[in-house]
Amino acid sequence: MTTMITHIFLQNYWWFIVSLLVSLLVFLMFVQGGQTFIFSLAGNDTQRTMIVNTLGRKWEFTFTTLVTFGGAFFASFPLFYATSFGGAYWVWMAILFSFILQAIAYEYRSKPSNVYGKGTFDFFLLLNGSLGPFLIGVAVATFFTGSKFSLNQMNQVKWETSWQGLEALMNIKNLALGFAVLFLVRTNGLLYIINTINEEKIVTKAHKKMIFNTIPFLIFFLFFVISLILSTGFAADIVTGAVTAEKFKYLNNFIQMPLVLIIFLTGVTGVLFGIGISVVKKSSNGIWFTGAGTVLAVFSLFLVAGFNGTSFYPSSYDLQSSLTIRNASSSLFTLKTMMYVSFIIPFVFAYIWYAWKAINNTKITEEEMKSEGHKY
Repeated sequence: MTTMITHIFLQNYWWFIVSLLVSLLVFLMFVQGGQTFIFSLAGNDTQRTMIVNTLGRKWEFTFTTLVTFGGAFFASFPLFYATSFGGAYWVWMAILFSFILQAIAYEYRSKPSNVYGKGTFDFFLLLNGSLGPFLIGVAVATFFTGSKFSLNQMNQVKWETSWQGLEALMNIKNLALGFAVLFLVRTNGLLYIINTINEEKIVTKAHKKMIFNTIPFLIFFLFFVISLILSTGFAADIVTGAVTAEKFKYLNNFIQMPLVLIIFLTGVTGVLFGIGISVVKKSSNGIWFTGAGTVLAVFSLFLVAGFNGTSFYPSSYDLQSSLTIRNASSSLFTLKTMMYVSFIIPFVFAYIWYAWKAINNTKITEEEMKSEGHKY
């Protein structure tokens, strides 16, 4: 059987896995989205603690998925890490710094020895919730818009601007996806709070804020998607590896991979349906539809970015330095060994689902926050 496993198959397999992990990460960033409402939804300190705790019980799932995604991406496509982290490091450092602030905040917010006050750590959570998703969206957008770098024959990266990745903030498409991700996770955060907190005042405020976050999300998301399908993409020749500009490349990818298009449309429908039943029917189950829709939509976008002979990290400075799943991957031996390890992933997902259900058996109440049990 092992002789039948080709390098190309494993490269495709690992791009599939990486795409799945990042789609789960975007969904789980409802934690970050919910953190942006710590001050605006809560009417007093107890309500703020309720919001922090309902999110705090899931923050480790998000953090673990982020680390797993990063590790899988690094091991399967190391040239991307060498290129992106070696050049655009200010963007990645800002993302990592924001997540470090989150971990510190949840760890020390309610410690008896906290001399800075809960408000300081609540601000850290707000900063992580705003900065983290936005910058991740901007960084992912460069998978489509490209970055200014070049690689020599030894694959040493040279970043062609002194901004070291911050120039991505000057591209309107990158900003559009950054804001789309931010307002999507804010929307998912509201839906999760509605689903898990038993406090009428918080839930009522959350329902009222839904429309004010849904509209910006739709505007930025539609702008990015429309500009994407109308833009010139970067095609990689399967035989020679040469990268060329191709008009409507991403639209062609959707057309030539109809299953991916179906997944994308199903995902978008799921997101809209979850929002709709929350706004119109005041349902508390919208998070399950928007969550599944988020995973499917992001998953399909990543497949479009890397499959069908597409450069997933194009160089806008030197096209032939662009990265594809062919030229950026690890060796056959490494990918094959990792594939066997990846077989435990379904068991990890099963455990996460079990732990999730156990944690969410009952909704958070004000009485619980006034008890002596563990609180964030």
